[in-house]
Amino acid sequence: MIRINLLPQKKRPEARKGGQGWLVVLLLLSVAQAVGFILFHVEKGEALKAQNNKNAALQLQIDKAKQAVADHARVKEQVAALKAREDAIAKLQSARTGPTAALLELARLLTPGRGPSVDPHLLERLRRENPTEVFNPSWDGRRLWLLSFIEKQRLMRLQGVARDGEDVSELARRMTLSSFFDEVKFLPAHKGTESETGIELVQFQLQAKVRY
Repeated sequence: MIRINLLPQKKRPEARKGGQGWLVVLLLLSVAQAVGFILFHVEKGEALKAQNNKNAALQLQIDKAKQAVADHARVKEQVAALKAREDAIAKLQSARTGPTAALLELARLLTPGRGPSVDPHLLERLRRENPTEVFNPSWDGRRLWLLSFIEKQRLMRLQGVARDGEDVSELARRMTLSSFFDEVKFLPAHKGTESETGIELVQFQLQAKVRY
């Protein structure tokens, strides 16, 4: 005959203790994994924050460099505009005073007892080395008359009448010495007789560059 015990049996303490041990191990592993994730995310967050700070610093440098380049271009434009304005003013001033200064110098050349505006050291050297190039201080400028003065782009042309060719040469010599004129040239001239007095005169033309 078979006997069956239907009363509940108590589990052995050893088996219950082993099951609780596995639960503790799994819990510890889960906590360790969670802590590892947290530490990983914290580390990556700090690295991302540091990289963002570097990027912000680089962007600030780039913005400053762009601003410096923009300011440089603006300053260059302002300097160019000021230079162009100064050049325009200088040209206007030169055009206003240049011909006047040239006419005043011609008046000095034709005034008795006066002479050209020339460096005195140069004049003294010419007296020693080549006296023929020095102007004649006793020349009477009233022996010569100017009829026209035309100046265009600093190229001047004179027309006049003189008593003889030496008077024309004296005027050309004085103009050559003057600091206001350069490249003085004789243009075709011819002799004529004044109808009222019958005096022979030389009708001449001179060309020169004006310095001012």
